[in-house]
Amino acid sequence: MHRMNTDRWTPSVTVAAIVCDAQQPPRYLLVEEHTPEGLKLNNPAGHLEPGEGPQEGVCREALEETTCVFTPQALLGVYLSRFQRPASGEDITYVRFAYLGTAGAPDPARQLDQGIVRTLWLTLPEVRDAAAAGRLRSPLVLRCLEDAEAGVRHPLGAVVADPSLQVPQIKR
Repeated sequence: MHRMNTDRWTPSVTVAAIVCDAQQPPRYLLVEEHTPEGLKLNNPAGHLEPGEGPQEGVCREALEETTCVFTPQALLGVYLSRFQRPASGEDITYVRFAYLGTAGAPDPARQLDQGIVRTLWLTLPEVRDAAAAGRLRSPLVLRCLEDAEAGVRHPLGAVVADPSLQVPQIKR
C-alpha cells in the first residue's frame, strides 16, 4: 500500500567533468577543495543551476573550478549516491551527470572558484591511494575514473534538456 507523504524527496543534482590526458599512464584532472570535512579531492563538479541543462552546467563548473574550457565528448553515466554528513547529520542523495571530455589550457585571466585550492593531474593508482586515505570528496570520484578507464561511453544526446528550462518562471 502506498502511503501519502507530504514531504517530497528532492535529490541534489550535480554535474562532473572527467578529463583524461594523453600521457602514459593516463592522468585525470582533479581539484583539491575545502569541504566541511576538510581538504578533499574531486572531479571538477558542482550543482546544476536553474535554467541550465547538464551539458551547460558541466562546462560552467569545469571553467569555474579549473579555469579551463571543457568540451564534453560523451556522457560517462548518471550516478546516484548518498552522503550523511557526520558533524550535522545532514542526509543528501546526489544525482550526478558525469561527462567525459577535453579541457583547454588554463586561462591565466581567470581565478579558481572560491573553495578550490588547486588543480592537479593524478593517475588512477594515485586516485585509488587517495581513496584509501579518505581524501576523496565522494566515492563517485573514483567510480567515474574507473568507468572512463574501462571505456564506458554513452551518446551526449542520451540526456535531453527541454527548451522549457529557458523559460522564465512565473512570479506569484
